Amino acid sequence: MLVTLCTLITALTCVSGVTVVTQKPPAVTKGETVTMDCNLGSVTDSAGRWYKQSPGGVPQFILKYYHKMDSPSYGSGFSSPKFTSNHQSQSDYRLIINNVQEGDSAVYYCKTWDDSASEHVSQ
Repeated sequence: MLVTLCTLITALTCVSGVTVVTQKPPAVTKGETVTMDCNLGSVTDSAGRWYKQSPGGVPQFILKYYHKMDSPSYGSGFSSPKFTSNHQSQSDYRLIINNVQEGDSAVYYCKTWDDSASEHVSQ
């Protein structure tokens, strides 16, 4: 059975410019691993936060990861090794979902705090 994990790509009009979440691979089958990359634009010294929104539900906090941290901090009901995160740079964060199941099909959001703008930058 094919399970598709959806991402939401939004153009932002704040000082950071456009933030993009990309999923690899675009469609996965049950049991595989999927990654979602989030580029935070000009925000370079802030944690990346990931949220999951199932159809008809509210966004749920998955985890927060800061490039200076040893490991992510998790929201209620989420944990490693199912969900984890790493970074490629100070503004590029990755969410990794292992052993994908049907219940993982959702919209995933990447969010950070842009101190220079004093407002949230969401994806």
